[in-house]
Formats: sequence, C-alpha cells, structure tokens
Amino acid sequence: MNKDMSAHIEKPWYREPWPWYLMAGPAIVIVAAIGTAWLAVSTSDGLVTDDYYKKGLVVDQTLARSKEAAELGLEVRARFTAEGVDLHLAAAAGQAFSLPQSLVLTLSHPTRAGLDQTVPLSLQDGHYVGKVRLPASGHWLVLVEDDARRWRLMGNVVLPALGETVIGGAPADKGS
Repeated sequence: MNKDMSAHIEKPWYREPWPWYLMAGPAIVIVAAIGTAWLAVSTSDGLVTDDYYKKGLVVDQTLARSKEAAELGLEVRARFTAEGVDLHLAAAAGQAFSLPQSLVLTLSHPTRAGLDQTVPLSLQDGHYVGKVRLPASGHWLVLVEDDARRWRLMGNVVLPALGETVIGGAPADKGS
C-alpha cells in the first residue's frame, strides 16, 4: 500500500502544466495590448490631418491650378537617378509660355508620409535639376509646380524608373 500512496502524491499547482496553458492566452493578449498602446502613442498617424476643413476649402484653388496647366498644355519629362532629378518642361505648340527660373518637385508616398520630399529645382541649360534622395522603390506621387503656384502637374512614377516619366501633356481635343 505504500507504493500506491507514493505514486499519488500531488504536486503544487505551479508544477502542473494546465494552469500555465490557461494563463498563456490572457498573458499574450496583455503583451499585445501594451505593444499596440506603445505603437499608437510613439508614432504619428500621417494620413489624418488636423486642419481637414481648411484643406477642403482650397480644393477649388488646387483644381484651378491643375486646369491652368492643362490649358497651357504643359508636359514634364522627368528622369530620376541616384544623383538627383532632371526635368524638362514644355508647353503645347502655340502657347505663350516662358520657363520659370525655378520649380518645386514633391515626391509623396501614398501611405507613408514620413518619406515625402519637397525639392527646389533650378533652371540650367533648358532643364530643371535638383538633388533628391532617391526614395524607396515602389509607387510614388509626383507633383511639379512653379514657385508662384499658378499651375501644377501631378502624376505617378514607379521607382526605380527606367528612362523618362512623362507627366501632363496637351489637353485632349474637345471637338472629337
């Protein structure tokens, strides 16, 4: 009978596996909640703006600037390299347009605002050049505008780009 008694000795609860299995689920949830709270507090949400109402009010002005570029038939041919960016700006034939002395190029990532860049471009030998950090590969939004903010051209580029990226162009003929 002593053999039966020694085989049935109970262990303390912390030596049993089942309480640890039961506590593992809530412990994982607590760790995940703390990690999520830290992430929410330590990073900013680049997709939400504080002044959304003011930005909404200037939409008409922004659309008018895009329309002005279309009426002028502006076209940008951009080449992105590791050294920087080289742009060629041209207007449609027959349009009275003089090249501005400088342009502003904005590269925006659709979802990662922290990677956005705004670069001033200067006119050199009929081309606009500027230093830009070649961003990560992927889909990028390109905005080109003059310093006076009278017109703007917007397009897309997939980097790294092979060859030139064309943004804008002559407006389509409305009669056909």
